[in-house]
Amino acid sequence: MAGSVAKGYTYNWNGTDKNGHPSKGEVFANSASMAKAQLRRKGIIPKSVRKKAAPLFSGMAKPISAADVAIFTRQLATMMKAGVPLVQSFDIVAEGMDKPSMKDLVIALKNEVASGNGLAHALKKHPKHFDDLFCSLVGAGESSGTLEIMLDRVATYKEKTEQLKAKIKKAMTYPIAVIAVALVVTAILLIKVVPQFAETFRSFGSDLPAFTLFVLGISNFVQEWWVIIFIGLVATIFLFKEVKSRSVPFSEFLDQLALKAPVVGDIVFNSVIARFSRTLATTFSAGVPLVEALDSTAGAAGNSVYSKAIGQIREDVTSGTTLYSSVKSTGLFPTMLLQMISIGEESGALDDMLDKVAQHYEEAVDNAVDSLSSLMEPLIMSILGVLVGGLMIAMYLPIFMLGSVV
Repeated sequence: MAGSVAKGYTYNWNGTDKNGHPSKGEVFANSASMAKAQLRRKGIIPKSVRKKAAPLFSGMAKPISAADVAIFTRQLATMMKAGVPLVQSFDIVAEGMDKPSMKDLVIALKNEVASGNGLAHALKKHPKHFDDLFCSLVGAGESSGTLEIMLDRVATYKEKTEQLKAKIKKAMTYPIAVIAVALVVTAILLIKVVPQFAETFRSFGSDLPAFTLFVLGISNFVQEWWVIIFIGLVATIFLFKEVKSRSVPFSEFLDQLALKAPVVGDIVFNSVIARFSRTLATTFSAGVPLVEALDSTAGAAGNSVYSKAIGQIREDVTSGTTLYSSVKSTGLFPTMLLQMISIGEESGALDDMLDKVAQHYEEAVDNAVDSLSSLMEPLIMSILGVLVGGLMIAMYLPIFMLGSVV
């Protein structure tokens, strides 16, 4: 089946090459017999073919990420532009791969292409790593005889997309990580440190301040129910992810909420516009018809609100409406994008105009992330001060009051 993922194993082999010289290496195949057949087609006489032993911690092997695919695409494009044949390019790229799973994927693609199939056909067998947009662009390059140029464009597109994702992750990861650490530290203080102070307070024989009593009450509650609290927190996170992935209305609600959120909403909006412009520019410059390009763009929008809007744009364009009028009718896209689309349609340089828009909004995301990071640092310090400092004040307040009485 074209849509199924090729399954096989890596085999170590020893044998002799065409000139009778001893040789050895690795080959990816579904079975040992198929591995031998592949070697014979290359003029190699195999003496032994054995399945490569799995690493001790193979179950913990890192999965292939989108960043890995972007690096692979860039390396393959570089090899092709240098005039290296496609099959040989796979060998060179595979040798430089540190991640075993990625190396196996490259070898599987190489074997598929070496058997006479096109690169786009080989990529379609791995839909988990190569989406329809990737495959259609490579297919367009193969059919037009400009595969090396198209691979370079795809590599640039993947790199820009991953850079955009990395910037957004940077904006979100840092504050979440610091707040998580602050909550862990607070929990440790409530469970381990505050009870020690409570033992000391019992010997005072006087009433404690209200703030101290409040903190002691929280400490007692956390000590008694911390297991339930932890399980509930983990269950809530798991349930949130499951509902988000399974419930379309809930996912759409979150996408709408993300666009309206203070500060973060601007970053999400700019990233969606940048992704829309970059994807449409890449597909259109590759010679993909506009209607098909909009299909790919809708899938890569990253926000259901804009995915629906792009779907409507596609229907309007199909009925004969200009792209400018179709985009404008949604009321969701900025004036700059509309103006650049209008200029691009009139001048016949739509891909260049969209590329400029993508660059502008990618820079806007970069600047917004830097501003958000600068804004979050004092806010996070304030949260840490309130949590940790508040606990310390509550614990030392009775001691200060006792000192004033003495």
